[in-house]
Amino acid sequence: MSLNPSPPPAPFAIGDIQGCAASLKQLMTKLPPNAPLRFVGDLVNRGPASLETLRIVAGLGQNSRTVLGNHDIHLLAVAAGVRKKGKSDTLDDILAAADCDVLTTWLRHQPLAIREQDFLILHAGVLPEWSADEVVDLSREVEAELQGSNWQGFLADVFGNATDRWKKSLRGIERHRAIVNALTRLRFCSADGVMDLKTKEGLNNAPAGLMPWFDVPDRKTRDVTVVCGHWSTLGLLMRSDVMALDTGCVWGGRLSAARLVANPDDRTVVQVDCPEYRDPLNL
Repeated sequence: MSLNPSPPPAPFAIGDIQGCAASLKQLMTKLPPNAPLRFVGDLVNRGPASLETLRIVAGLGQNSRTVLGNHDIHLLAVAAGVRKKGKSDTLDDILAAADCDVLTTWLRHQPLAIREQDFLILHAGVLPEWSADEVVDLSREVEAELQGSNWQGFLADVFGNATDRWKKSLRGIERHRAIVNALTRLRFCSADGVMDLKTKEGLNNAPAGLMPWFDVPDRKTRDVTVVCGHWSTLGLLMRSDVMALDTGCVWGGRLSAARLVANPDDRTVVQVDCPEYRDPLNL
């Protein structure tokens, strides 16, 4: 008599690592063996071991998937020579590594958004007028640019706050800048989708007339659970429609993983305490 094989473990989504490789390795020992892993971006920068972190995640192969965060895209631009390093960057170990080209090529072939069943995984946020399917389609436009022959030129032009709202009529770099700003930088916006790209504080510091992107009435992605990071001052947020997992690992908070299952009551959270590698008030 044969026994039915055990079902595969559910995936776990992991919050912003930002080069804290030791915390990532510790967290992974607390997760079920062979559990698929989904990373919400910002694998690198600010922490002490960006190179090791990138090698770990890239080496996980088909059992893991990641989306790009703003720090990951910044690394690509610095490696391409089209953007200067910031004073708080900790990217030198990657830039000096023999496998830098291999790792950055792998990184620029990662998506900005992943749709898995009723989960939409991305780094920062979505604009209220975008459905989950539209988010994936729009992210693919940027992915095609990052994977194309002129990816360096694309990165030279895509940064900036000038494009702070979405219009279907947008074309070219303005269209792509709006997509990148929303998916990798968004925290607050207006009810009609105008993005605030400067405020980094938590919910109690919303600028006048703005709200967290996930609280905009009639947001079209309410039919899925958006899994994201980016907002360390928000902290862990577990709602049926949003799972925000940036719990400030690099700032001395925690690194968090959450189980991606349909029933919100079964979305187990696993966390490890992290050393304070950076002072958020002294950058």
